[in-house]
Amino acid sequence: MSDCPSYFAGLYEESGGRGFGLTLASFAAILLEVSGRYLPEDVAAFHRGLRLEDLALARACAAGNEAAWECFLKRYRAKLYDAAAAIARDESVGRELADSLYTDLFGTRQAAGGQRISKLASYTGRGSLEGWLRTVLAQEYVNRYRSQHRTAAFDESVQLAAAPASDGAAVDPRLEQATGEALAELPAADRLILAAYYLDGRTLAAIAHMHGVHESTISRRLDRLTAALRKRIVRGLRQRGMSARAAEEALEADVRDLGLDVRGSLLQERGAGAFHERGGHG
Repeated sequence: MSDCPSYFAGLYEESGGRGFGLTLASFAAILLEVSGRYLPEDVAAFHRGLRLEDLALARACAAGNEAAWECFLKRYRAKLYDAAAAIARDESVGRELADSLYTDLFGTRQAAGGQRISKLASYTGRGSLEGWLRTVLAQEYVNRYRSQHRTAAFDESVQLAAAPASDGAAVDPRLEQATGEALAELPAADRLILAAYYLDGRTLAAIAHMHGVHESTISRRLDRLTAALRKRIVRGLRQRGMSARAAEEALEADVRDLGLDVRGSLLQERGAGAFHERGGHG
């Protein structure tokens, strides 16, 4: 039973939260908060499936525990700089991006009650902390990119979904079903454009040239496609019983930590011919 003290005690010990200043009561409250967002049928199984050590570390950091921050920096500082440089494709820009994220993670702003606001408080433990941090980095880069290139299409959820999946937390079958269904509903020409941009890394100009249209046309089409795809996945999750909030948060997970074969879904039309022979006009 999820309300049994011994049940929480076992998860608490497994998390290592004691070493970061978390009490049994505070960790139990965190677990109930997380499961309350998703309302799983089997709460106990849901809790056992969380990344408990990562969750304890993240929430202890959000609470300002010094030992937790030392552990966090030792584990992730170098990895975040490398990930940011890879995302930005520029070491100096990547370092600036990572430093900006550290500010949000540490929490320099305060809530009305005086509590420090840390982005780590939103981590739920459903995927690895490292994967979640990569996603947050990508989101920050997307925000900056969009502010500087308002006509360019660049959607982080599809970009990350295009990456090969790694061995990680088990994916919620509802997310897998909704994503596969949403991709299957797309016309072949749309899947090919997404594959060319997010899998092949082709530039907007190159894709536009293949279609015989202006670069801005492809940019607008990609924007529409990624926005529509996200809405379809959320709708599919809602139809499968997930709350609106949980559906939105499910798409925040780094898909590289899940088992979704998004790459296969995007590539399923390729066998019939070359991209430039199949493309449509936007």
